[in-house]
Amino acid sequence: MSKQIGVLSAVVTVLASLAFVAAWSSGFVIAKIATADVPAATLLVWRFAPLAVVLLAVASATGAFRGLPRVELRRQAVIGLFAQFGYCAFVYAAVGSGIATGATALIDAVQPLVVATLVGPLLGLRVRGAQWAGLALGAVGVAAVVGSQLGGSTAPAAAYLLPALAMACLIVGTFVERRSEARLPVLTIMTIHVSVGAAALIVLAVATGALVPPADPQFWLAALLSAALPSLVAYSLYWWLLRRVGITALNALLFLVAPTTALAGTAMFGEPLTGWTIVGFVLCASGVALVLVFDRAHPPVAAAAKKIDARVNDPHLAVVSPSTSVVRPDHAPREAEEACRR
Repeated sequence: MSKQIGVLSAVVTVLASLAFVAAWSSGFVIAKIATADVPAATLLVWRFAPLAVVLLAVASATGAFRGLPRVELRRQAVIGLFAQFGYCAFVYAAVGSGIATGATALIDAVQPLVVATLVGPLLGLRVRGAQWAGLALGAVGVAAVVGSQLGGSTAPAAAYLLPALAMACLIVGTFVERRSEARLPVLTIMTIHVSVGAAALIVLAVATGALVPPADPQFWLAALLSAALPSLVAYSLYWWLLRRVGITALNALLFLVAPTTALAGTAMFGEPLTGWTIVGFVLCASGVALVLVFDRAHPPVAAAAKKIDARVNDPHLAVVSPSTSVVRPDHAPREAEEACRR
C-alpha cells in the first residue's frame, strides 16, 4: 500500500512539474502577443486586479486569513511585491522592448545557478558536485536553444538588464519565503501576492497613464489567459513544488522553460528551429534529469526540512509567542543537523 502511495505521489509530482513548465512558459508567449499594441502596464493591471478580487472573495469565504500573524502577512506582502509585481513587470518590459521570448526566458533560466551559488548557502543548502554538473549542463543547453535569437533582436543592449532584474526579483521572493518558518496554504499565499501585485500595478498604471483598457475582445482574452495560466496556475505550482521537491530541483525545472518558450516561438512567431536548438533541448533535459535524480537519491536536507515542518505544525511541541505571533520550534535546528548527519 505504501509503495502504491509513493508511486502515486511521484506521478502527481511529475504531472505538476510538467504543468508548471507549460504554464510558466505561457507567460512569455502571452506577453509577446498581447503587448504588441497595448502597454505592458495595461495588460498587467487587468491581469492582476480582477484575479485579486476573486481570490480575496474566496479567501474571505473560506476563512483563509483567520489567525494569520501580522508578521507573516508583512512577509508575504514583501514576497508578492518581488515575486509577482517585480518579476512580471520586468519580464513584460523586456518583451515589450523587443527582446525575443526565448532570449528573455534564457536570462531568467540562469536563476538556478545564482540560487545555488548565492542563495543556497544562505539557506543552509549544500549543492553537491553532481548537481553542479546538472545545473551547468542545463545552462549550456538553454544557451544553445536561444543563442541564435540574440543576434536578431532589435532591442537596445541596456534592455537585456530587464530580464536579469526579473530574475533577481524572483530570487529575492524565493529567498524570503524559504527563510519563513510558517507554512501557509497556497490560497492564502496567492491571495496576498496577487493583491499586493495588483495594488502596485494600479499605482504604476495610473502614473504612466495606462490604466484604461481597450475595448478589443482580444485584449480581454489575453488578460483572462494571463490571469489563469502564468498568474494562478504557474505561481501556485511554483510555491507548491518549492515545498514538495525543494529549491534546487524546482529551479532546475526552470531550465525547461527556455526551450519550451523557444519551441512555442518557433510555432507561433516563426523563430528559427536549428540543429543547435535540438542539441540544446537534449542537454537541457539531461541536466534537469541529473539534478532531480541526484536530489531524490540524497534527500537529507529534504528530510531535515520535513522534520522542521512537523515541529512547526505540532501544537504540542511548538512555542507560540503572542507578542510576535511567530511559531518557533525549540529543537528544530538540532534535529536538522542530526538528520543531515544521518
